[in-house]
Amino acid sequence: MPLPSAKLITLPAFPDDRGLFVKTFHRSSLQAVGVSFELQESYFSFSKKGVIRGMHFQRPPYEHSKIVFCPVGAILDVLLDLRRGSPTFGQFCARELSAENHQAIFIPEGFAHGFKALTEGAMTYYLVSSEYDKDSDTGVRWDSFGFDWEEAHAVISQRDQQFLPLIELDSPFSI
Repeated sequence: MPLPSAKLITLPAFPDDRGLFVKTFHRSSLQAVGVSFELQESYFSFSKKGVIRGMHFQRPPYEHSKIVFCPVGAILDVLLDLRRGSPTFGQFCARELSAENHQAIFIPEGFAHGFKALTEGAMTYYLVSSEYDKDSDTGVRWDSFGFDWEEAHAVISQRDQQFLPLIELDSPFSI
């Protein structure tokens, strides 16, 4: 991954004549790639093709790391470094996550996260290191940091459209 601390992880998968078995959380595998993670909450979303969700994060003291994967369909997952003082502040990266590639992304504290559904009914699954806190939950406007979503008719929530652009964000994160 081009952003420090973020990790692309291939989830342990075991195909056989019955189908496929995938471990979505395996502490030893995470530790082997340098990820220390304490699970506090887990949830998933289903999205129609062309939906963009993001770019979300929680402010301190409720900041969190996430492990995100896509067990149904495919998404384009996007990370944005919000850590002031980081040599990669304001930089982003994107990876396709899918049921086919059973890859996950570890998103450290200090990063905003979003995705675009590439298939109809794409499921995005989140493992999160803190519980949701409504008053700390916020984001960066999805179209304000130079990423080309390649989606002319994106479906975006009103809430996500009202986030501040990156240039106006007073980031609560630093290194």
